[in-house]
Amino acid sequence: MSKIPSAPPVLPSTSSIEPERYELSEPLRYRFELERRDFVKLFGGGLLVLVAAPAALAQESGRGRGGQNQQPAELAAWLQIDGNGHVTGSTGKVEIGQNARTALAQQIADELRVPLASVSLVMGDTDRTPYDMGTFGSRTTPTMAPVMAKAAATAREMLIDQAGARWQADRASLAARDGRVFGPGGKSIAYGEITKGQALTGTIVADPPQQKRTDWQIRGTAAKKLDGRAFVTGAHEFPSDIKRPGMMYGHVIRPDGYGATLVTLDSAGATKIPGVTVVHDGDFAGVVAPTERDAKRATAAVRATWNVPAGQPSSRTIFTYLKENPEGEGGRGGRPTVTGDVAAARAQASRTFEASYLIPYIAHVPLEPRAAVAEWQDGKLTVWTGTQRPFGVRAELAEAFHLPEDKVRVIMPDMGSGYGGKHTGECAIEAARLAKAAGRPVKLVWTRAEEFAWAYFRPAGVIDVRSGVDAQGRIAFWEFDNWNSGTAGIQTPYEIANRRIAFHPAKTPLRQGSYRGLAATANHYAREMHMDEMARALGADAVEFRLRHLKDDRLRNVLTAVAEKAKWPKPSAAGRALGIAAGTEKGSYVATAAELSKTPSGFKVERIVIAFECGAIVNPDGLKNQVEGAVVQGLGGALFEAIEFADGRLQNGTMEQYRVPRFKDVPPIDVVLLDRRDLPSAGAGETPLVCVAPAIGSAARAFGKVEARLPVTLA
Repeated sequence: MSKIPSAPPVLPSTSSIEPERYELSEPLRYRFELERRDFVKLFGGGLLVLVAAPAALAQESGRGRGGQNQQPAELAAWLQIDGNGHVTGSTGKVEIGQNARTALAQQIADELRVPLASVSLVMGDTDRTPYDMGTFGSRTTPTMAPVMAKAAATAREMLIDQAGARWQADRASLAARDGRVFGPGGKSIAYGEITKGQALTGTIVADPPQQKRTDWQIRGTAAKKLDGRAFVTGAHEFPSDIKRPGMMYGHVIRPDGYGATLVTLDSAGATKIPGVTVVHDGDFAGVVAPTERDAKRATAAVRATWNVPAGQPSSRTIFTYLKENPEGEGGRGGRPTVTGDVAAARAQASRTFEASYLIPYIAHVPLEPRAAVAEWQDGKLTVWTGTQRPFGVRAELAEAFHLPEDKVRVIMPDMGSGYGGKHTGECAIEAARLAKAAGRPVKLVWTRAEEFAWAYFRPAGVIDVRSGVDAQGRIAFWEFDNWNSGTAGIQTPYEIANRRIAFHPAKTPLRQGSYRGLAATANHYAREMHMDEMARALGADAVEFRLRHLKDDRLRNVLTAVAEKAKWPKPSAAGRALGIAAGTEKGSYVATAAELSKTPSGFKVERIVIAFECGAIVNPDGLKNQVEGAVVQGLGGALFEAIEFADGRLQNGTMEQYRVPRFKDVPPIDVVLLDRRDLPSAGAGETPLVCVAPAIGSAARAFGKVEARLPVTLA
């Protein structure tokens, strides 16, 4: 056995959370420290890998560095029309199960005047699609859909112009429909005949003539999922299904605690297994084997000892830890936003309220754990992996292996969900590291235990709220302090003249980063539970109390719509209770009502009613699915989910120990969609989640005191 020099901890360092994005607390970093002679022996020359990723990987980032990381204006980069008239759109956005592929294809088909069946998309391939920051923040619909629509409208007008030039016909006499240009005298020509499969020339114009939203033909309809048959029949290959010629299988030797450093490594047992290669660099160690079974055997045969730092905080002490360990200049964090005179309003308030809400770390638990297949060929690295940021992962790989970015290709097959948890490229880097050592393509699929322990979590946090009302029952002042959870959704939508709202970055003992809805779930929970507490204390109706402080018509509309659908304030059966919450985030609006029944152990969610408005609806079926999926995920954080850890180790990192919603937990969900064709489309992937927990929490108060922490529990 050999002694390994200690190295800086793999986990965790930290960085701050900034408005509208979280900075990942610390990427998994690998100190590849082979002696030069061993390196040459293994690789025969080449570049030594020094670091796995940039020092700060933004939760919602992928920010370009200029040059190749700018979206092109050339039409050919976005659209191709082959000789048969089939249209292929290209986008760096990825399909994670949100049905973006169909919604974006609807944009193209509608503006290009072609049947939806004649449109397909290439998505998330860094060699074939234009640069994109990533798929996050409900930005695909408001940012990418207009690009695709403009590209299609530009192409349509160019095709009409070319047909007119061919016929020497008056431009006003031409029209496009069904993939053809029609002219005077019954003339027509198919798009494919015009392009002959050649690349479309020209640039996307700033304001091409487009359909009014009220005139949409394909957008606004419940189009069936593109490639849906491949998914339901099992024909689709997810990242974990990818196979390459000569491919081998890898596993990484994981630490047995957070912040651990490798002390000793004995790989003799593993190297006795035929075909096994052991890769060891500083604190990084892994195995490569001909079969997945052999890789697991080899991993089990490696004997490693780790030094886990003592004195780390636990899930019991984390909330005190966050408030006592601020991060930022002077430990002060971000500057608060202040409106009016809070101190004066507080002094004059007829009644005041104060509460502290505790938000635990929770895991993403994606359907498909992280997976990557890496292949080195002729000095170029290609990685197939599940990621929300293909171009961001390309940058990480390029930096890790000291390669120019044009020598790295990242391909994202449609993956089995992400929920904000697949922004970083650690799995891709690990697979590439093992593949370089083995000289063969390597597949690496994280186990469920690895996914729990070594992926990043939704940030924990503490949110303190102080408020007061005047003699007329109107909110006189509002103070809102968030430690560590984040800033998304932190501003109140209610009309309050005197308010102070502040976010305080804190040091975090666990890796944390993006989660569906970002911090909007935590901030909505604290705000809406506090609004509910105030209304109850004043003897006011919870809906009327909110409407009293709302001028935003869109938020008023969803709130009144959900109240009407839920038959507020009366539950559907005796002995039940209704709770309600409302909010806005990412340009969309939501209100949620929860109906609960009392049980010997607490309560049961009997029904969820949700009203949602995100402007003009592109695909009502897809939107309804998004909303329902968000509600189900929201049930997990509201009822069950919380990471437990102590002594630098995860305590509930299995599906048996970490409870996520099951079929029996999902109540009837009534979805009310408000279609606003008078407004641009906003995203829908995140906002429907944010009011599930406070709606449940407020309903549970009918059965007793509710703990001021998630998940919702009776005291």
